[in-house]
Amino acid sequence: MPKFSANLTMLFNEQPFMQRFEAAARAGFEAVEYLFPYAFDKKELAAALRANGLKQVLHNLPAGDWDAGERGIACHPDRQAEFREGVARAIDYASALGCPQLNCLVGKLPAGVTAGDARRVVVDNLRFAARELEAAGLGLVVEPVNSFDIPGFYLTRSDQALALIDEVGSTNLRLQYDIYHAQRMEGELAGTLSKHIGRIGHIQLADNPGRGEPGQGEIHWPWLFKHIDRLGYEGWIGCEYKPRGDTVAGLGWRTALTA
Repeated sequence: MPKFSANLTMLFNEQPFMQRFEAAARAGFEAVEYLFPYAFDKKELAAALRANGLKQVLHNLPAGDWDAGERGIACHPDRQAEFREGVARAIDYASALGCPQLNCLVGKLPAGVTAGDARRVVVDNLRFAARELEAAGLGLVVEPVNSFDIPGFYLTRSDQALALIDEVGSTNLRLQYDIYHAQRMEGELAGTLSKHIGRIGHIQLADNPGRGEPGQGEIHWPWLFKHIDRLGYEGWIGCEYKPRGDTVAGLGWRTALTA
């Protein structure tokens, strides 16, 4: 049976962020994830997790100026010092929150930077982050993102990400497999999961088209959930979708599609 975590950045967004922990617990979630914790006091976040009996399973490394459109800085050659400072900050938060794993969004290819230069800096940054997180007892994942939603994103396909992971050469770096992004870029969901399940550290979901709740689009979720179970995946599946209406009213898919 799949274990679903609530992505609080996107779910329960009818409510102020700090109230979403209670909303997730009331809706039957045992775990949460979200983009970034850094705008909040880590003690306040940890207290919200404890008060609602929740585990935090993922958040991202700092990713630059999100509100200005940045989506990560790991591929920016001139911002390595900032990236490394962000790794230290992320470890501090994850340790306080009991969060076992962090995701790296590598970012959009900067103007004037060649693909080769970007790759060299991404490899260097991921090696650094994987090493620092391992020393802190934390895991690292890296996520391909589809180029329709974020044009110019440096890492867009599973095979590209896996080749990057091979080059980094750390056993502490795995793939974050977002079913929605993968469906938009490459399809082959079942085949990719079958071939690489041992290298996948975290799974996220949304349906396509529209990035809404499962069961609203083209993906055959009942079969896919059973397939993931058959493969022996024991991690969490993050619900990172845009509710079409009230979040709680749309959660019936969890039962209907996993029966």
